[in-house]
Amino acid sequence: MASSAMAQGFGGFTAPMPSFSSSNRLQLGFCKHSPEWKRSSIMIRLDASFSQYSNSRKRASKLVTNAMVVKDETATSPATSNIGHELLLFEALREGLDEEMERDPRVCIMGEDVGHYGGSYKVSKGMAEKYGDLRVLDTPIAENSFTGMGVGAAMTGLRPIIEGMNMGFLLLAFNQISNNCGMLHYTSGGQFTIPVVIRGPGGVGRQLGAEHSQRLESYFQSVPGLQMVACSTPYNAKGLMKAAIRSENPVILFEHVLLYNLKEKIPDEEYVCCLEEAEMVRPGADITILTYSRMRYHVMQAAKTLVNKGYDPEIIDIRSLKPFDLHTIGNSIKKTHRVLIVEECMRTGGIGASLRAAIIENFWDYLDAPIMCLSSQDVPTPYAGTLEDWTVVQPPQIVSAVEQLCQ
Repeated sequence: MASSAMAQGFGGFTAPMPSFSSSNRLQLGFCKHSPEWKRSSIMIRLDASFSQYSNSRKRASKLVTNAMVVKDETATSPATSNIGHELLLFEALREGLDEEMERDPRVCIMGEDVGHYGGSYKVSKGMAEKYGDLRVLDTPIAENSFTGMGVGAAMTGLRPIIEGMNMGFLLLAFNQISNNCGMLHYTSGGQFTIPVVIRGPGGVGRQLGAEHSQRLESYFQSVPGLQMVACSTPYNAKGLMKAAIRSENPVILFEHVLLYNLKEKIPDEEYVCCLEEAEMVRPGADITILTYSRMRYHVMQAAKTLVNKGYDPEIIDIRSLKPFDLHTIGNSIKKTHRVLIVEECMRTGGIGASLRAAIIENFWDYLDAPIMCLSSQDVPTPYAGTLEDWTVVQPPQIVSAVEQLCQ
């Protein structure tokens, strides 16, 4: 277990729920894409035996700190057939929550106004009436207290979902998230697992001011034992939510405040996304553009201009902020030999900086140009709308960066 703590910052990681596999030989990237099972391997393989509602100790067999990811199949994107139903992103999150609460009586929700008010963005609307006040628990305005309560509930066998009314408020619970949530599996010698999901709105909104425009990915990425994912569409929002709830690891699910009203048709049948897998948004040949969350749409907007100018960008939504899907990323780099990272996170110590370091370490020989990273400026987000836009990467900047890299 000591070696487990040192590999890739996964001090508290254990194997996923048995619903992902019936075999004792498991891979963290094993997931279900309806209607077929899809398999992808990441850096860590685990041997474990399970009882469905067990909170027993799991042992990692072997860790390879710089191993390459190997996949048996390529993940599929959302079904493009006419079968399905349209949902807004916040409704897709709610549907995923509802399905998992109905499937597993251990799943519960806690946070400020998550009950009868339905959550600050209505993700848990109707849940209190359906499941009762004990499973959908309204808490006082005390993030450190109810986050710690959630960690303790997970130690006893529950599967809590902790909502931050705004992700910036979770800084008040940083000790509980880092020292407890991320490390208790390791510091207890494997006696406890912490199957907690921490979720809520974040990112730069519409004139929400500096304190409500936080991007906490950079804060939490260095905490051992935490897994981080960012949803960007209704399809992956539901799939990642379900996967996070079923995971035995503490997962932080980042939702962008400006994407809640995004609408998309999603399948009627059940599906679960891989927590460790990136999404190929647009295949291309000239340059690899890596992005996530809201910046996916800025990149797609820029891609229209780039295509008209004769460029063929490959766009990847990395989705998994920790760990990175180096299989998908590496295969793309080997094809295009150029990389542009676009993020809304801060430039200093952000996700882009970590991703660039990983690319240099693993794929240096395949690069024909320096890696360029477009990030938000290292300033508090202004309230004024025009100034707010200046602090965040805009599509024209992406077009200029691609033109520069492809000279």
